[in-house]
Amino acid sequence: MRRWPTSRNLRIFRPHRSTSYSTHATRLAPAEALIESRRPDPYHLLKPQLDHLRERLLNLLGSAHPTLTDIAKYYFLHPSKQLRPLLILLFSCATNGLGSDWYLKKWAAECDGASGRAEELDRPLSRPDVLNDWNPSMPDHTTSFTSVFSLIPPRPPKVYPTPPPRPPSSERSMTVGPDISPLPTQMRLAQIVEMIHVASLLHDDVIDHADLRRGVASAPTAFGNKYAILGGDFLLGRTSAALSRLGDSEVVELIASVITNLVEGEILQMNKVAQQSAALVGASHVGSDSWNIYLKKTYLKTASLMAKGARAAVVLGGVREGEVWKEVAYAYGRNLGIAFQLVDDVLDYESGDSALGKPGGADLQLGLATGPALYAWEEHAEMGALIARKFEKEGDVELARDLVRRSSGVERTRELAGAYADKALEILQHLPESEARGALEVLTEQVVKRTW
Repeated sequence: MRRWPTSRNLRIFRPHRSTSYSTHATRLAPAEALIESRRPDPYHLLKPQLDHLRERLLNLLGSAHPTLTDIAKYYFLHPSKQLRPLLILLFSCATNGLGSDWYLKKWAAECDGASGRAEELDRPLSRPDVLNDWNPSMPDHTTSFTSVFSLIPPRPPKVYPTPPPRPPSSERSMTVGPDISPLPTQMRLAQIVEMIHVASLLHDDVIDHADLRRGVASAPTAFGNKYAILGGDFLLGRTSAALSRLGDSEVVELIASVITNLVEGEILQMNKVAQQSAALVGASHVGSDSWNIYLKKTYLKTASLMAKGARAAVVLGGVREGEVWKEVAYAYGRNLGIAFQLVDDVLDYESGDSALGKPGGADLQLGLATGPALYAWEEHAEMGALIARKFEKEGDVELARDLVRRSSGVERTRELAGAYADKALEILQHLPESEARGALEVLTEQVVKRTW
């Protein structure tokens, strides 16, 4: 497997420029090309599951209010990379069968009444008398407000089936076979992760005054800011209900903390205290504190969802505390997520509007100094003043883009992304060989080499 060279200064996040580093496709030797052709394409490997996931996802977004339904489904109806659901499903396939409690999770997915079957995940936890959503399919006495609400007799308690006994350790499967597919709970988790991602886009597009998203008018442009915010809130409400039905407290805690991280990351991005103060005192280069803040924000806003989502998928596959697979999932997702966002920051300088589906140069317009600008500051001291005033003066954005072009900022940011991707690939080697692991390796390389 090809590796990206790890920067000598990765520890302080300021790698030197390397003339040998390249994330673009190069000509392969015949033997290497043959191996490359046999590696599974991640999207092709799980295309049926991704198609099914998207179809069922739209069913989760309906509301009795037509406008709310339209907003909730708006971004899902336009093409997306589906990177986050794909990551969840691939890690599920790569680790199912490895955890000590896999036998329980598999039994719950097959046994009626154990709450792990796909049909059961679609049922509400509360009886129809409880007004969860304004849904016209509910009983009249639930949705009516023409009179006071009367006490309804409780229904009999549910009787759950008895789980099978734990098999002897000698009988437990510790290999990942080609027939181990994602469980219904893991499929639902993939949907939940994508819903949280889209909810964050709805809110971000309001905060950033974005006109475009995925090549079309953004939700705030199409529906207005208030509806876009309420649509994001509605999605988060639906994810909370869907999350509770998975029946695992650790998974609930992991995914709930992602929502907190998204808010923390946005606040951190808005403040950027250390970065601005360093610029104001005339520093000629970016200090390690500024890089730490930038990468922490990157984790909170992007990588947290991938890292904790992958970890949650492994938990739903029966991996218990003390088993390494949870740590592998989190470490891989964290490194992949940071690499993904670093490449995104590069593409904001390299790609046009049509490739990104949103305006190029948007970060500078928003006053954000990402990796390429921070590296350019190290080579051009005048960048510090532009960062300090958030590129607000006329001509600041154009000057900043010119300074980045005349520096090695873009190349060095790609190098840093490659270092994170290289670490993600290294971590994957802890997993048993399987098609899913091979697809994760391909996905990692695609993330760094992408132009979209």
